[in-house]
Amino acid sequence: MPKTLTKKRMIINIIISLVVLLIVINICTVTGTRSISLSNVLKGPGLEPGDNIDYEIFSVRISRVLLGVFVGAALACSGAVLQAILKNPLADPYILGISSGAGLGAVIAMLLPGISLSFLGGLPIAAFAFTGAIITVSLVWSIGYFTGRSQVTSLLLAGVVINAFFSAVIMLMTLIVKTEQLRSTMYWLMGNIPEKQESFLLLSCGTFVILGIIILWRISNNLNIITLGEYESKGLGIDTEKTKIVAFSFAAFITAIAVSLSGLIGFVGLIVPHAIRLIFGPDHRQLIPLSAIYGGIFLVISDTIARTAFGQEQLPVGVITAVIGGPFFLILLARYTRKVSLMK
Repeated sequence: MPKTLTKKRMIINIIISLVVLLIVINICTVTGTRSISLSNVLKGPGLEPGDNIDYEIFSVRISRVLLGVFVGAALACSGAVLQAILKNPLADPYILGISSGAGLGAVIAMLLPGISLSFLGGLPIAAFAFTGAIITVSLVWSIGYFTGRSQVTSLLLAGVVINAFFSAVIMLMTLIVKTEQLRSTMYWLMGNIPEKQESFLLLSCGTFVILGIIILWRISNNLNIITLGEYESKGLGIDTEKTKIVAFSFAAFITAIAVSLSGLIGFVGLIVPHAIRLIFGPDHRQLIPLSAIYGGIFLVISDTIARTAFGQEQLPVGVITAVIGGPFFLILLARYTRKVSLMK
């Protein structure tokens, strides 16, 4: 029998996890193909560019690490919430097509004249990605609603179909991208955390991700009850439809922000929530914040491996998460399929 989660125990677990996150941030910031001196970093920027190379390298790395924390937190938290409302351990933003919808919106923005990943700090791409994610959520939800009351199955099937369709459209659109744009677009589609982000964009997107996670955490008790079943939820006075709409909307919102910043990074929303359940338990009051924290840790470590494992040649972080997540997904799929067959 798992121990009952008390408020004190939950706070201790979160504080310890935040300390681990800070340690990882510091280690990954100083880790790279070129070593830096912290004493030089503390001296601050020089009078002219290049006067203090260590400080300039540090500023680039810390921007990238913080961006990885926000993206990983958004994807992992979104995965935990989607698995709860769909009662399916295989659910995550990618399977439901939310990420591909956001990716399609971002690619459309990149194809517009004058818009690139660096134009206005990436704000137009973020706006298009968010629009694509919201349209995808609306499509998936509408199909699931109108195909019957068994929304769990309908939503998953609708998400799989829309994900496949949007992914095909994205691949088609990359064929018409100009040659000079092709490499950066393909690199972005494979999941890539940029070297440098505008401070305003990093701060604003980080704020939106944190606010979205807080809102999802506020409905964590409802999510706990929903996982018991529709009948039990309604018997306890929970408005399941309203809870699902709120959860679905904000999961899509933070996923869209993540995709607009770093492209299509897979498996974070699948691996991290399951690891947290195994270690800390399934209570969503704790699962949501810890998924966010360890999602950031997982992606930052993966990105550090991606930018250091092959020297000066950097890999997209999506390649690293796929290598780790692929076998994990197959094991999870086999376990889930066996469980379903034994219940019949």
